[in-house]
Amino acid sequence: MTALKKVWRAHSGPYSMVLPCLVFLALFTIYPLGWAFKYIFYEYDGFSPATFVGFDNFVRLFTRDDLFWRSVWNTLIFAFGKLIVTLPVALILAVILNQKIFARNTLRAIFFMPTIISTAVISLVFYLMFNSYNGIVNKMLLQSGWVDQPVEWLGIDYAIITVILVAIWGAVGNYMVLFLAGLQGIPNDLYESASIDGANRWQQFYHITIPMLGPVMQVIVMLAIVNTLKGYESIMVLTAGGPANRTEVMYLYVYKLFFPISEGEAVVQQYGYGAAVGFVSALIVGVITGLYLYMTRKTAQTN
Repeated sequence: MTALKKVWRAHSGPYSMVLPCLVFLALFTIYPLGWAFKYIFYEYDGFSPATFVGFDNFVRLFTRDDLFWRSVWNTLIFAFGKLIVTLPVALILAVILNQKIFARNTLRAIFFMPTIISTAVISLVFYLMFNSYNGIVNKMLLQSGWVDQPVEWLGIDYAIITVILVAIWGAVGNYMVLFLAGLQGIPNDLYESASIDGANRWQQFYHITIPMLGPVMQVIVMLAIVNTLKGYESIMVLTAGGPANRTEVMYLYVYKLFFPISEGEAVVQQYGYGAAVGFVSALIVGVITGLYLYMTRKTAQTN
């Protein structure tokens, strides 16, 4: 106890500032995770007494729940479609807006603006824009003669493309700012030396910018992968996982098990099964992220 008192007296300031964060972390992260992990092995609907079922929830998940594995596949499609466009566009915008151009700060603010707007609001606006019958997108296409009849943007054929486009629009500005932070850490002397040696813009980008951004880029891509695999809010507003489960993603499926949100879903919450599905979903995200970090571990080394 004496040693603890000495440590507290010596570092009471930093510990006092960290303590509120630790309290909130325990209350709103660790405790809920512990609660959910407990009910992985129970059948529980929030009202009736919990019934211990052992590994039955996992047996159901791996043998009888085709919808979950459909949601995993949809999540991978959604993540690939979003990231393959978002990250290159964000990097290009960051490189452009890192130059001394007219209205640079204004353009940065414009591209970053979608990040600070509520996801629900953005999704509702796009829902109205992509409405099949009176949406502005179809009106413009019809008036321009590009299509002869309204396109079912949120229908079976195009729903996944639409939700990917909305996700790209909302995410580009966020990753652009992160890339900008990395670019501003690269010394200008390197570019000046390269210019003197006769290197053009493309050569400077390939031989200086990309290697020097390696450690930062690894972190940015990792955050993008995790956020995309976990994301479901915009899809919930736009399609609620439909039509015909074409846009059902992992964490939206978990959400529905805890809080049924549409007709055709179970009217009773499935907390126990939802906890098991959430655990497996988190494991999938962790494995994908771990594989990415393992395959890109060399980029974390400073060149």
